[in-house]
Amino acid sequence: MLISQVIEGESLLVAVREAGKARILNGQRTVCSLALEAARSGVPLAALIDRIGVGRVMDLDAAYRDGRLASPIIHPDPTHLHLTGTGLTHADSAKARDTMHRQVSESADGAPTDSMRMFHMGLHGGKPADGSVGVQPEWFYKGNGHMTVAPGGPLPSPHFALDAGEEPEIAGIYVIGDDGTPFRVGFALANEFSDHVVEKANYLWLAHSKLRHASFGPEILVGALPADIRGRSRISRGGRTIWEKPFRSGEDNMAHSIANLEHHHFKYAVFRRPGDIHVHMFGAGAMSFTDGIRTAVGDVFEIEADVFGLPLRNILAREPQARIEVRAL
Repeated sequence: MLISQVIEGESLLVAVREAGKARILNGQRTVCSLALEAARSGVPLAALIDRIGVGRVMDLDAAYRDGRLASPIIHPDPTHLHLTGTGLTHADSAKARDTMHRQVSESADGAPTDSMRMFHMGLHGGKPADGSVGVQPEWFYKGNGHMTVAPGGPLPSPHFALDAGEEPEIAGIYVIGDDGTPFRVGFALANEFSDHVVEKANYLWLAHSKLRHASFGPEILVGALPADIRGRSRISRGGRTIWEKPFRSGEDNMAHSIANLEHHHFKYAVFRRPGDIHVHMFGAGAMSFTDGIRTAVGDVFEIEADVFGLPLRNILAREPQARIEVRAL
């Protein structure tokens, strides 16, 4: 089952897709309110959707072309939606970052970089036995709901950015129940947009490189995440593909289990505030920066994997320079 949100006039409608056909969920609900209703009632989300029922058919492809697909989950107060992520969870990205950081910090004895050490920590301790806690992953903060860009929308890079690079990832989508319990809504494609030039210059600038907008969706996969996900990421410029690469994700291709990544995010009480939404990204398996691609305004990012339905597309934009002045009170 795939769910998404369609803009119709002043309303958000929930679209439910099974067997290729999307229909509108009955009643006036958003994905956020629907998920919290499931959490409060104790009814699994898919069962609640079946109980509520669906009505008319919705052409999601047409809605996408018309710019009427919203992010698949939105909080009415954007400050209560949190964009976060983990890194060094996939072999391809770990190798790329190891090479990148080795170029600027290689020790005389050729010792492993911090990036590769952290990846190997995950390989050896990121998939603990049930009931056990594994090694913690790399973790970073990207922003709140104000940094979320809808599928199809312009993905803005700050005027001061040195790079505007895509990272095709899978994100877990969560709501926090009234008692502080995290509930997983499902999984979605995500573009964990980053500044790799800043990160390459000094690994301690990773936090700066990650404070960028992000996009996810267009659809949320309700249910279990397949263990082996095969997708493709591409960049188009002027109607021509300038870079394309397959990527793999899912636990079979990761150093950590999803449960371990979830534990190390939600172990912090600040991330268990009732009513909040979390979009937690699980790391990339491929990115154009490592192949020497420099993106430009107007480039189109496209990330796809069949299990997630529609591809995630965004156009690279650039924010105007802002004059920042801090004043004393």
